Amino acid sequence: MAPAPIFPVKVGHIDDVQELRKAKPTTIPERFVRDLTERPTIATALSSATDIPIINFSKLIEGNPDEFHSEILNLTTACEQWGFFQVINHKIDLSLLESIEKVAKDFFMLPLEEKQKYPMAPGTVQGYGQAFVFSENQKLDWCNMFALGVEPHCIRNPKLWPAEPAEFSQTLENYSSKVRKLCENLLKYIAMSLGLKCDVFEKMFGVAVQAVRMNYYPPCSRPDLVLGLSPHSDGSALTVLQQGKGSSVGLQILKNNTWVPVQPIANALVVNIGDTMEVLTNGRYKSVEHRAVTHREKDRLSIATFYAPDYETELGPMPELLDENNPCKYRRYNHGEYSKHYVTNKLQGKKTLDFAKIEIDYST
Repeated sequence: MAPAPIFPVKVGHIDDVQELRKAKPTTIPERFVRDLTERPTIATALSSATDIPIINFSKLIEGNPDEFHSEILNLTTACEQWGFFQVINHKIDLSLLESIEKVAKDFFMLPLEEKQKYPMAPGTVQGYGQAFVFSENQKLDWCNMFALGVEPHCIRNPKLWPAEPAEFSQTLENYSSKVRKLCENLLKYIAMSLGLKCDVFEKMFGVAVQAVRMNYYPPCSRPDLVLGLSPHSDGSALTVLQQGKGSSVGLQILKNNTWVPVQPIANALVVNIGDTMEVLTNGRYKSVEHRAVTHREKDRLSIATFYAPDYETELGPMPELLDENNPCKYRRYNHGEYSKHYVTNKLQGKKTLDFAKIEIDYST
C-alpha cells in the first residue's frame, strides 16, 4: 500500500455494482462492457483445474523426512511450472476463516452510505470502491473492493477501519497475524526449494509489508460481457487468497495461453507467486497472470492478503541464482518505488513488471 500519486486523478462516474444489481438487475453500463478480445469464455473446461498443485503444509512442518522431501519437490514444481498452488492443512483455525468471511460479507451488505464513510480516493488503494482506475473512459471491473494496509502500522489509515461490523477490526487483526505466519513459513520452504538458506527472505524483507483486499462480486446478468477483476500479476512476493465458502468459481489463471479456472478446495488457501519473487529468483519462479469472472446467479467473495518486503528494501536477482547460463534479467531497485509504480497504473497483465526488466542482448 504505497503512497498515493501526487497528480490529480479523474475517474469519472463509477457505478457501485451492488447498487446497480439491486436497481437495474439486467443493465450493464457501457463502462463495464469489455472489448471483444477481453471478454471471458464462460464455458471453459473445468477438468484442467484439477492439475493445479496442492501443497500439504502439515508435511512440511511436521512430516517425516521422506514426506518433507517429497513436499519440497511438490512445492518446487508448483512454483516453477504454475506459480499458483492450493495449501491444505495450513494450521489456521477454520473458525477464524469463517469469522473473517462473515465480517467481510457483513461489511459489503451494509447500506451504501455506511460503506462510503471509508472511500477509496482516486489513485489510491485503501478504502472502499474500485482500485486501479486512472481515467474517465477506463473499463471497470464488476466488483466492489475494500482494501486496508495492515503491517507495519505506519501504512495503516485508521480512518478507513470500519466501526461496523463491530468485530471487524479484531477479526482482521487475528486473521492477518495467522496469515503472516503462514507467509513467513512458506518463504522458508520456498528458499529451501531454491537451495538457499531458509531465513534468506526473512532477513532480506525487514518488517514485511502486509495488506488485505476483500473483493465482492455480485451476480451479473451478462457474465460474458464483463470481468470481475482485470488480468494482472501481483506486485507482492506472495499472495494468499481465501475463496468464500459456497461462492461461484471465479478465479482463473493464465496457463499456456489458456484461462484455467481454480476450483476451490474446502478450507484450502490459494497461494501465488508475485512479481517480487520473480525478480528475486531471476525468473525461475514467475508471477502468473490471473483474473476473476462473474456468475449469472451467484455472488462471490474473496479475501486476498499481499505479503511483500519493507518499502526501503533494495531488490534484485539473488546472486546465488545467477550464472553464465542464467544472466541477470532484472535491475536492482527500491521496493517502495516499485510498489508506487504498481498501484499508480491500471491492471494490465504483467506490464508493470517492465519496470524492472533488463533488455538482454543475446547476439554478443
